[in-house]
Formats: sequence, structure tokens, C-alpha cells
Amino acid sequence: MENVYHVPVMLQECMDALAIKPNGVYVDVTFGGGGHSREILKRLGPEGKLFAFDQDPDALKNAIDDPRFTLIHQNFRFLKNSLRLQGVRAVDGVLADLGVSSHQFDAADRGFSIRFDADLDMRMDQVGDLDAKSLLATYSEEDLHRIFGMYGEIMNAKSLAKTIVTARLSQPIQTVAELKEVIQRMVPKGKEHKYHAQVFQALRIEVNRELDALQEFLLQTVDVLNVGGRLVVMSYHSLEDRLVKNFMAKGKFKGAVEKDFFGNEIKPFLVVSRKAITASAEELALNNRSRSAKLRIAEKLGVS
Repeated sequence: MENVYHVPVMLQECMDALAIKPNGVYVDVTFGGGGHSREILKRLGPEGKLFAFDQDPDALKNAIDDPRFTLIHQNFRFLKNSLRLQGVRAVDGVLADLGVSSHQFDAADRGFSIRFDADLDMRMDQVGDLDAKSLLATYSEEDLHRIFGMYGEIMNAKSLAKTIVTARLSQPIQTVAELKEVIQRMVPKGKEHKYHAQVFQALRIEVNRELDALQEFLLQTVDVLNVGGRLVVMSYHSLEDRLVKNFMAKGKFKGAVEKDFFGNEIKPFLVVSRKAITASAEELALNNRSRSAKLRIAEKLGVS
């Protein structure tokens, strides 16, 4: 089931990074098809426990029938409170794979993919107020410029925003095909697939408030992890990776590391992987989605 739903990226590297103890408590905050979770369970003994999070209702169908496993239907931004509700105060490892699952791209009606015509939805949870078509209908030209530039890293983001705002005056943009039609003059020749992917990525990140959720989640891992516990995060976008890298190195998202009266750095984590780990040549050949993945590892420090 999980192989059809989503092929997990850097599976062995993630397991090594977690340094799993058989009797430990672990959290997979991006359950999806359950590929990473199944591997964690293989390494846990009868006393071990695994909690998984996923806000996508489709992922609930992949729940694992195992007494050591609990699936929590929530966004990982609610990590700490959701674990408390399960009676869990501290865990030995947290894994996050920030990629959109292959299943979400392959489900035509979800509007994530440029391959199918569908309503422009792109909500991960299917219940949020903001979907992609309402974003395109209501955001100002300045806001569209910002999200296409920041989240899509699109070179002509300003012209793209203007094109959309002009087009929507005469007709709403509600489907994948309509959006492609409206922006076709903006797309560089021979780069159609990449350009469309960048536009869709920008819309998806904004619709799901992905960077806000990531920051909230990362901040909570400090309280949730035991001393010596591992934080393992795999990202697919430079903005995500920068947030993860800064947080692991400094315990904050920007600015210098804070220091105590004696000049010692105050930070919650020891960075285990100084450089991001990337997929092997073998994996790249088998799974195209692994090409942009960057894996980072940190270990929770004790209070000195």
C-alpha cells in the first residue's frame, strides 16, 4: 500500500539518523503512506512506541495495525499539545519529511499537480478556509508578487502577479487549465514544466501556511525531545532548509546565537550533520523526487 501511495526518500539514512533505541518513544510527524513509520516499528521492541501525525484524511487509510502505534489526525504544528493528550511528555526522536506525498500529486481532484485539470484546491487537510482558487481571486498584486518571488523563486514574479490580477477582472481562475492558460505568456520556452511547478509550489506553501507551521513545529521540538534525542528533518525547498539549518544551529530562525554572561552559546541542539545529507546516486536513479531532498540531523543538548 505505502509503495503506491509514496516511496519514502532516504529511508535508511533517516533510520540511521534517528539512532533508534528499541524501548524508545518516537514521532513521525509526516506519516503519509507510512513508509518511514513501518521502518521505525521494525526497529522498536515490544516496549517501544511510535506516534505519527498527518492532517490529510487520505493518509488515515494507511494507519498501521500495531499496538505500539498511534496515528494522530493533526498538523504537526500541534505536536506538543497532541502528545500531551496522549500522555506523552518527552520522546527520543522526531522525524519530519516535508515533501508532498506522491499520492497527493497523483490524486487529480486535489489540484496539487500540473498534470491534471482540476479545481485549484491544494489544501492538505481539505477543511481549511483558504484554497488556491480563492487565493488567486482575493490576494493583492503585491501579495501575489511576494509569494511567487519568495516561495516559488520565480524570476518574473512581478509580471506574473500583474498578469493574474488583470486576467481575473474578466474571468475567475478556478481550474489548473485556466491558470495555465492565463500565465502561458509568462512561461519561458522549454522551461514549462519547471515554471509551472514553481507556481504551484508557491500557491501550495501559502495555502497551507507551510513555513509558519514548520517554525511552530521546530520550536516545540525543544520541549518535546529528551536530552540526547534526535531531530531529523528532510526538506525539499531552500526556504524550508534554511529555517531547519538555522534552528538546529542556533535554536532560532534568524540572528546570532544567544550567549550567557560568560560568553557561552545558549542553544538547544548539537548539529550532527554539519552539511545536509543528500540522496545516493542509486536512489536518484530510482526515485526522481529525491533529487531536491536535504536531510539534517540534530541532537538535543542537556541544560548546562
